[in-house]
Amino acid sequence: MNIATVVVVVVVIGMAAQLLAGRLRFPAILPLIVFGVLAGPVFGIIRPHEQFGNALEPLVGLAVALILFEGGLRLRLHELRHASSGLNRLVYAGVPLAFLFGTLVAHYVGGIGWPLSTVFGAISVVTGPTVVLPLLRHSMLKRRIASTLRWEAIVNDPIGALLAVLTVQFWLIQVNGGTVWTIVGHLASAVAVGVALGMGVAWLFSRVLLRGWIPEYLKQPITFALVLSVYVLANLVLPQAGLLAVTLMGITLGNLGLSVVEEMRRFKEYVSTLMLAIIFILLSAKLDPQALMNMHWVIWLVVPVMLFIIRPLIILLVMPGAKLNWRERLVAAWAAPRGVVAAATGGVLAPSLLAAGYADAVALEPLMFALVFVSVVLQGSTLAPFARRLGQAAHSRDRLLIIGASPWSTAFAKAVMDVGGDVLVVDNVWHRLRSPRLAGVPVFYGEILSDKAEATLELTDVGTLLATTANDAYNALVCASFAPELGHENVFQLPMHSGDEKDPRGLTRTRRGQIAFSEEAGYEMLYQRIIQQWRFQKTPFSESFGYADFKEQSDPQSMPVLLQRGGGSLWVCAAKGNLEPKPGDVLLSFVPPKPVVPQKSGNGNGNQDESS
Repeated sequence: MNIATVVVVVVVIGMAAQLLAGRLRFPAILPLIVFGVLAGPVFGIIRPHEQFGNALEPLVGLAVALILFEGGLRLRLHELRHASSGLNRLVYAGVPLAFLFGTLVAHYVGGIGWPLSTVFGAISVVTGPTVVLPLLRHSMLKRRIASTLRWEAIVNDPIGALLAVLTVQFWLIQVNGGTVWTIVGHLASAVAVGVALGMGVAWLFSRVLLRGWIPEYLKQPITFALVLSVYVLANLVLPQAGLLAVTLMGITLGNLGLSVVEEMRRFKEYVSTLMLAIIFILLSAKLDPQALMNMHWVIWLVVPVMLFIIRPLIILLVMPGAKLNWRERLVAAWAAPRGVVAAATGGVLAPSLLAAGYADAVALEPLMFALVFVSVVLQGSTLAPFARRLGQAAHSRDRLLIIGASPWSTAFAKAVMDVGGDVLVVDNVWHRLRSPRLAGVPVFYGEILSDKAEATLELTDVGTLLATTANDAYNALVCASFAPELGHENVFQLPMHSGDEKDPRGLTRTRRGQIAFSEEAGYEMLYQRIIQQWRFQKTPFSESFGYADFKEQSDPQSMPVLLQRGGGSLWVCAAKGNLEPKPGDVLLSFVPPKPVVPQKSGNGNGNQDESS
């Protein structure tokens, strides 16, 4: 196959693996490795060394740079208030201990020589945002422990890569008769270039953006070009120093308060997802099965020792005094999956060691892949239930987030709670929250789009959002802001004054949420009807009573608003959705008041009972 065909095959296989991972709610690296091995060593469809030649390693490096930039771009400095105590210990004390213990394990357990053992110890420092971030998203960990693990992954990735490069440089310089001071000079140069290029270019670029010197349609492509340029320039001083530079560039840009950053995050997330797929398919495809078979069995003991002994030991040693309780520390002890930087760095550095005469370096790449694969399989499949047992993760995303407190939304929230649903009402005006607070409804006072809300509001269990304020544009803005995280199918708003999608005055579907309930159920109408004593009515369905029976018996004006599935999940009824309740489901409807039947004279019977 020519190189164009190979690239297309790699992308298609990578996207198929990503889709499978999304459906299974599992980190994408596992199916990517499996698909890559099948396409490479097993069936021989992809042969990276033959098809890409010397261009393979530079391409992998550029892709890793984009992934790290995107990870840095997503980090918010205000999260340090939740993660700083544990993070400082994981970085300042955890990294040296991980390097030391990883080296000792590789040498004394795996029987590997000191040069390769030190390189393995350096690479094993990283946990990897390409695995940790999807794992946190799927496991729904609470904010404090999630912030700590997220920052550890991002910060340790370039540190581990640089440490590995310096370690390799030490052994290569030793072969050539160099001194330790040469290593010190390389380290100082790498840090200086990383800070100067990464943070400096980010700050200068932000000034350019604020002055409006770049057209809107060029902002994303120029950012893309700058990231690659910073990576290459930093690597001219020391290989892999570019990883530190692009990470710092992402963190700096992400925390300067630029309006374009949110769009930048989304664009870079799409690029990062594509790069991750390409990297792992290529790296997995170039694994040598013969090298795996030739490795002594004792080397494979390194992986379980690193996962089951070394990581818990590091947490035990560095966490005393941190603002993490014992349950959070247990979660941290079991959450150290390795990712793309660990695998890619091992593949990039092994050839230089082999060329210098270190024969056992042939085991580096397969050993790193084994560590990545096993850690992702074990921790990716067990972290969520493990954290839930410890009370450090949400059990499901069944919570309904209601934006805007009003008489109607208060009554609706109370009705949702009455059917067993979990709900939270958010408003930025304190007196409007008085009614839901008195009704026993959980509330949050603040602006939902603010940094304060992002830093303090626990949203890991939120699966659906409903914007019910009187401001149509604000409702649309909130829905558009939360759609990338919750999914557009899970964000709803009341109908806008121009509800017709064909009306040019209305917002396009991508810039607002789905219309809830009915095209006529605007804020004013709901407010009037709640004043007119309309009420919420719950209807359970069974084998003998279906939705068709409900429609025959219900008032023609009644409006279905929420469906609770038998498993407890909540579904807001969309204006144009097809409602299909099943036995065991409960439907919540907004219905008119039941007319009072006057008592007939001479009849001893009382009034008819009204439904609650």
